[in-house]
Amino acid sequence: MTAAILGVIGGSGVYDLPGLEDVREEAIASPWGEPSDALRIGRIGETKVVFLARHGRGHRLSPSGINYRANIDAMKRAGVTDIVSLSACGSFRNELHPGLFVLVDQFIDRTVSRETSFFGNGCVAHVPFAHPVGPALQRRIAAAAEAEGITVHKGGTYVCMEGPQFSSLAESKSYKAANYDVIGMTNLPEAKLAREAEITYATIAMVTDFDCWHPNHDSVDVASVIAVARANAARAAQLVARVARDFPTEREDCPAGSHRALDGAIMTAPSHRDPELVAKLDAVAGRVLGG
Repeated sequence: MTAAILGVIGGSGVYDLPGLEDVREEAIASPWGEPSDALRIGRIGETKVVFLARHGRGHRLSPSGINYRANIDAMKRAGVTDIVSLSACGSFRNELHPGLFVLVDQFIDRTVSRETSFFGNGCVAHVPFAHPVGPALQRRIAAAAEAEGITVHKGGTYVCMEGPQFSSLAESKSYKAANYDVIGMTNLPEAKLAREAEITYATIAMVTDFDCWHPNHDSVDVASVIAVARANAARAAQLVARVARDFPTEREDCPAGSHRALDGAIMTAPSHRDPELVAKLDAVAGRVLGG
């Protein structure tokens, strides 16, 4: 059996993970480039936890400038089996108010300039992504929230825009009309790459604003996002700590199949695979490529 290791990716306002003990930092080299920051590796209770600041400490990386492939590859090399993503987001629903945590289960990709896959010419692969969030992992987060007295909304669709600008009013109204629930700039291609790396993924989307569609609220700005994100950072850390303390010691099979997402996914015949690309895939796809 594979030991369960919990990865945590912190978004805007979450650049560290209070409660992480026996911490060491490790800068893991990736063939995909430089990750956002060194990994902070420690434990919470008996669970090994690997924390990564998505934007780097000091928030030096824009959503479009993050090397998502290097981040997920580094997590995989650290042995991470499950990732909990902490992400600031805007809301398209009155009941999803600032300060609420939303456990989204679907994504809409509106990014345009990001590398979205580890695979490509020379080694083509297509992984299932109908259910991008691990249901069992999401249930663990919901149970941890209930145990800690933290209100969460379970389910919802997260539309990922390119940014770095916030939405225009027309965009915001169109997303609301499409019945999307929240909007952010970072969960894609992160969730797609996690699936390719056979890492189970779930998001705690922390509502900071109402984007700009709401007639009774000011348009979103950086100050409002950071203020709410910082106010929620302690609760986010509390929630993640409870998830970690209650985490299984061995990796569980994911009902969405993330633990074996590459089974049957490789299309390129072995004799036609690009050796350089295959070498870069040693951590991500070594299980099926023989690495």
